[in-house]
Amino acid sequence: MKTLQFRQAIAEAMSEEMRRDESIYLMGEEVAEYNGAYKASKGMLDEFGPDRVIDTPISELGFSGIGVGSTLTGNRPIIEFMTFNFSLVGIDQIISNAAKIRQMSGGQFSCPIVFRGPTGSAGQLGATHSQALESWFANCPGLKVVVPSNPADAKGLLKSAIRDNDPVIFMESEQMYGDKGEVPEGDYTIPLGVADIRREGADVTIVSFGKIIKEADKAADELAKEGISCEIIDLRTVRPMDYDAILNSVKKTNRLVILEEAWPFGNVATEITFHVQNNAFDYLDAPIQKINTADTPAPYSPVLLAEWLPNKDDVINAVKKVLYK
Repeated sequence: MKTLQFRQAIAEAMSEEMRRDESIYLMGEEVAEYNGAYKASKGMLDEFGPDRVIDTPISELGFSGIGVGSTLTGNRPIIEFMTFNFSLVGIDQIISNAAKIRQMSGGQFSCPIVFRGPTGSAGQLGATHSQALESWFANCPGLKVVVPSNPADAKGLLKSAIRDNDPVIFMESEQMYGDKGEVPEGDYTIPLGVADIRREGADVTIVSFGKIIKEADKAADELAKEGISCEIIDLRTVRPMDYDAILNSVKKTNRLVILEEAWPFGNVATEITFHVQNNAFDYLDAPIQKINTADTPAPYSPVLLAEWLPNKDDVINAVKKVLYK
């Protein structure tokens, strides 16, 4: 094992795959000369040159479309958005083209493309730069959606995403790029659609993903001091979702809390709630609790932003509610 920052794990995954397969290239704003807006492509221009690490104008619709089109001629692009908030400018290329090429060509063409970049809030960036759009993309058949929470998962999942023959939305966090963690030496992948039981427990299941799962970790540590044992499941992949991991845990603990940084209406937690009550209703000893942001655009004020975001106290309160404490 070695210790890497999240951004280094991303850069390693892309570089290793680009050495393995010359059809892979990276395209986006500031990915080349500036080494990436968050330094997640540091050194890649020097190694692979300007034909494979390509700076673009501020035109997400344009370079998303170039990426999608290039898959039809045998390429496997990685398209970086400076933030997934900006992907909305190019979302027609993702939803109407990338996600539908395989079906609309009768299986004659696949679309092996990765769209990657940060999602969710990252401090005082205002409402338009603080949106978590995982559920938007996960709602669309034909797309896979990955949201890692640590460097080791980021590297293994990104390598799998790049090798996948269908479009993958790979969502990171500006607040995680500096996070450090142990990463296996050598080549490895983590399959898409397999959750990680991050912490085993007996009293309640907490399901989460991405950077907000840290709040679940903090809550579980505090609850353990009170004798409450939490099982934490890191989804890692939102779609396809590892429903079996969730159901098996709920059948053991009989209680479920879902933590997600997203607006409360029609999100990933809503989908999990339906699936569990539909397939494990008789195992539940309490109603499912889901924890989300407030149902408003993200505020700029640091005081309001702290209230808007889910936190460990919200998790503790939800756990105690399902335990009737």
